This record gives sequence, C-alpha cells and structure tokens, in this order.
Amino acid sequence: MKVLMVLTSHDQLGDTGLKTGFWLEEFAAPYYVFKDAGAEVVLASPAGGQPPLDPKSELPDFQTDMTHRFNADPDARRALANTVKLETVSSKDFDAVFYPGGHGPLWDLAESKTSVELIQSFERSGKPIGFVCHAPGALRHVKAADGAPLVKGRRVTGFTNGEEAAVELTDVVPFLIEDEFKSLGGFYEKGPDWAPFVIEDGKLITGQNPASSEGVAKALVAQLK
Repeated sequence: MKVLMVLTSHDQLGDTGLKTGFWLEEFAAPYYVFKDAGAEVVLASPAGGQPPLDPKSELPDFQTDMTHRFNADPDARRALANTVKLETVSSKDFDAVFYPGGHGPLWDLAESKTSVELIQSFERSGKPIGFVCHAPGALRHVKAADGAPLVKGRRVTGFTNGEEAAVELTDVVPFLIEDEFKSLGGFYEKGPDWAPFVIEDGKLITGQNPASSEGVAKALVAQLK
C-alpha cells in the first residue's frame, strides 16, 4: 500500500501580510493513520522541499496526540522537509492520494494544472482520493471523464461558510468551498461547525474541517483494504 500526500507550497494569506500554509494536525493525523496501517507514504508539494506550515496550527489549543507524535519523530520531520516536486509524481506509482488542508491550497493547489491532472489520473484509475478541510478546494477545476466538474452530482463536504466566518477570513480567501461546490453542481453537505464530518461518494472522500482529518484517512485506508 503506497499513499501520496500532497501539501501546499503557498504561504501568503491573501494580502493580509499574514502567513498561511498547511495545517499541522491535518497532516500529522492522516500521516500516522497511513503509517500505522503499514503504508509507504510519499510527500509532495508544488515547490518541493519544506512546505509552509500555518503558524496558527502550532498554537497550544490545536495540538493533539498526533501533532506531539510528529514533533517527536525525526524521520517524519525529515520527510516533511524534503517533499518531492509535484510534477515528478505519477498516479500509477500509488494506490491513493490524500490532500491535507490549511488555507494554502485555496491559492496554489486549487489552480495548479499539475494537481488537477494528477487528481483526474487517480480518479480515472479508480483509486481513492481524499481531501480534508480546505483541501477539497483543490477539486475546483477537476473534471470527470465526461468533461463535467468532478463534484457535479457528487456528495461532498469541506470547510463551511460558518467556519470561515468564525476565523474571520470570508473576505480574504479567493473562494468559499461551500459556495463553490454548490455552484459546480455538487451535493454539498455539512455537519455542525468544528465537529468531525466525513463524506464518502465512491472513491471520493472529503472531510469538513481539522477534526475530520483522521476520519478521511481511515476511510481511505478502509477502501484500500
């Protein structure tokens, strides 16, 4: 079992002057779900090397057993510091792909032709594709085989308008996932803000928020087994 994890390389939170990137828990929890299931995990990002970490995700309130485990794991930290360039990976070398969130993906992965083509390749091959929190935004331009948006007619979730309003970034992000999925014809669903909520629609697995990251990863592993 070989899983590709795709992280953002984008570190600017719009024009606020603040930093963003990937959300630590949304990387750490799935990483260990995959590793503990015996998977080989490869980390990739558009720029390669160390992806930017959202500094807020390092605050004490957002630490979990999985983030503590990561911070104490030199091998994992080394792997994260040396992500391969996204353009060098191929879906044929992996059994599944997973995208952690953080606000970064809304800027780079959502607009990356390389990422779009990679996701489409996994999807066409019938392999599980997982996204959590803001990472479902990477599906924005992904097409199904018939040329329609991949999310059209599919059950999907992602960071809610209410959650975006709560972190006061509604007017900062390039688009709102809830609105975007609805406009693309997706059957957007959500649970209570900040509570775990995971949707499986065939091989497409999406999670609403950071609390959903472990659930998406476990659903992906279950499909592989």
